[in-house]
Amino acid sequence: MAVAVAAAVVAGVLVITDDGKGSGAGSAADAVQGPSGPAGSGGSGDTEGSGGSDGSGDPDGSGGSRKLVTPAHSSGPDGTTVVIGEAGAGHTLDLYEDLRCPPCAAFEQGVGPAIAEDIEDGTYKVSFHFAAILDKNLGGSGSTNALSALGAALDVSTDAFLDYKAALMSAKHHPQESEDSFSDDDYLLTVSQEVHALRTNASFRAAVREGTYDPWAKKVVAAFDASGVSGTPTVELDGSPLRGSGGSFPVTAAEFREAVNQRIKDD
Repeated sequence: MAVAVAAAVVAGVLVITDDGKGSGAGSAADAVQGPSGPAGSGGSGDTEGSGGSDGSGDPDGSGGSRKLVTPAHSSGPDGTTVVIGEAGAGHTLDLYEDLRCPPCAAFEQGVGPAIAEDIEDGTYKVSFHFAAILDKNLGGSGSTNALSALGAALDVSTDAFLDYKAALMSAKHHPQESEDSFSDDDYLLTVSQEVHALRTNASFRAAVREGTYDPWAKKVVAAFDASGVSGTPTVELDGSPLRGSGGSFPVTAAEFREAVNQRIKDD
């Protein structure tokens, strides 16, 4: 079980109302289990327990009665590959996270801006992998539901994906570990107001309300489950874990940059 390190959500934020999928609509009744993902190694934040990642009972990954829709800017089997950055970048950073995980939020707050700069500079491209460990270990659907909303942002643009991910995991909006705020669509849409490209995007709002990317989110989670990575956050550069000064994942931009530069220099 992860140590709760995220800040409490600030009260009194704008609530968006739309027709369609009601607030708090979980995605646990939709598709589960998808193709295998890349091999990896465990991190030191949230760790897997036993059983499926979200407790859903659809072992064949068919998505139940809901049609699988993959976001733009995804690729690979069932669209579970999300890679952002220059195709010709000489290095690949693999980032394994659970959107509901407080240590992942702390990593995003401390290191996320450095990663965004490195993507822009072409230092490496980033392959994103997402788990739903806390949905399984604590109950609820926030990890998977937030991932579905993030898929809707990815369909808008890769910049919207990165900006929305940062907003979800910010100190302002990320919930405490025991809270399942991300299971509430109203809350996810409130957070989207931090992202210019999503503020008035009717297609994005409809996709969140209707759960358009719920089956895709389950496929992404299943790919994580098949990857061999057991904890989040896990950070790898060219297939090998990056470590900070304490032997765990880097928690500051300085630690992260030092680890990246040393790895590239050694190569």
